[in-house]
Amino acid sequence: MTRSQIAAAISGATGLSKKETEIVVEGFISCVIDSLKRNESVEIRGFGTFKNNMKHPRIARNPKTGEKISLGKRFIPMFKVSKDFKKAVQEAMTEQ
Repeated sequence: MTRSQIAAAISGATGLSKKETEIVVEGFISCVIDSLKRNESVEIRGFGTFKNNMKHPRIARNPKTGEKISLGKRFIPMFKVSKDFKKAVQEAMTEQ
């Protein structure tokens, strides 16, 4: 499902115009990104949590050349689904 498909589905369910809904969806995504840039987590109960996962510095190897390279400290955005989310998907998939 793409952003525009999400906006169309929300628009149909709420009665808002598609353009207004696209603005809301973009605003939500921007808020999540901005929060992660400030190293804050975003928790949406019943859905999941967005947070940064810190990777420590290490020496890695380029598999193509075998050259060793130094990787600094990195922050990887992660999403962890809630138990309710997992349960709902599992139930829906096993009913098929």
